[in-house]
Amino acid sequence: MKVKGAQKAVSKTVRRSVALPRQLIEAASAVAPPELSQNLNRLVTVALQEFAARRKAREFEEAVTQMAADPAIRNECAAINRDFSTAETDGLRND
Repeated sequence: MKVKGAQKAVSKTVRRSVALPRQLIEAASAVAPPELSQNLNRLVTVALQEFAARRKAREFEEAVTQMAADPAIRNECAAINRDFSTAETDGLRND
């Protein structure tokens, strides 16, 4: 029985039709692990996950690089190092 005004369940899968060059599919399948080489949906999913992870990592690296060049952050880091410099001689190993 349908409830009036009830929302549809949102699917976790988005279906899209894309046109991909045959050469790209062949090249990706050739280097894919066996469990992905014959499953295009899974291959595309894994490729997009890896792409997103690389982009996030690159954004993080760029942000850290910008922070390292920021004089205010560099001064704060130097102050923290000065404040904790006495802990360097506490006799504990640097593990």
